[in-house]
Amino acid sequence: MHFASNVVRPPYEARSAYLQVTSGCSHNACRFCTYYKDAPFGVSPEHEIIEDLQELASYGIPFPRIWLQGADPFLLSFDRLKRIAELIHEYLPFVQTIGGYGRVNSLKNKTVEQLRQLRELGYAGIVFGVESGDEHVLTYMNKGYHADEIVPQLSKLDKADLPFEVIFLSGLGGRGYGLDHAKKTAEVFNQIHPDRIIIAGLTIFPDTPLMQNVRSGDFEEATEGERILELKEFLKDLKNPTLIDATNASIITSIYGRIPEQKQDMIDRLDAVYQRYGEQGLRDMRDSLNAI
Repeated sequence: MHFASNVVRPPYEARSAYLQVTSGCSHNACRFCTYYKDAPFGVSPEHEIIEDLQELASYGIPFPRIWLQGADPFLLSFDRLKRIAELIHEYLPFVQTIGGYGRVNSLKNKTVEQLRQLRELGYAGIVFGVESGDEHVLTYMNKGYHADEIVPQLSKLDKADLPFEVIFLSGLGGRGYGLDHAKKTAEVFNQIHPDRIIIAGLTIFPDTPLMQNVRSGDFEEATEGERILELKEFLKDLKNPTLIDATNASIITSIYGRIPEQKQDMIDRLDAVYQRYGEQGLRDMRDSLNAI
């Protein structure tokens, strides 16, 4: 298999088969990110994709789902994604769905009709690393797109009935900004209809520009209490039905459930965890995580 770097995927994609169609990240400039630093951005040539599909077929395992590798394989053109799907179905006829990561920018080169055709070819459960709906945060973290682009682009998926998921990165606003970050992001997410909202927590790694901001005093990490208040505000403000998946290892107070049915249960859990462990206990847990 042609993998330029480690496999990156959501935890629940563990049973999917992995196919590299892009390597690295086309943006690769977010202040907090350490992924894909070991491989420059590139697009896999078709002969490599075919060789990998032939290898997957030789395993004799009827994979129901393919997870495309790369930070944002969905940025590929409609024609290229269509061809990839055709190759997948040719060599792996048992595959039912195709997923992968995308950026908000990944949708600019696709129409609603093209997205509808991609859905018919099996594309589903594309995960968009939105992270925030707050213009201040997006600009500071150098995400490479603006808050007012999120709804127009992701709404195309709603119109095409193509299932998708989004990521919310809690703590991204830093100390003293969690509630504003939660409100503004929930306001954006209420205008789209993701099947799942994946919640991760900001972890500041040593080899990132954001760590340099921390050392210079330009950015201060949110406290554990602030992170909990932020998550509570985010949940409280969400209105559209969706699945909340905050089971990432970066979330000390993990929660999982549906909006609106289990909203209050998740809020109550956040309160209970904080009352049990307190600021210092949760800080110790996060420090242990960061040391791994």
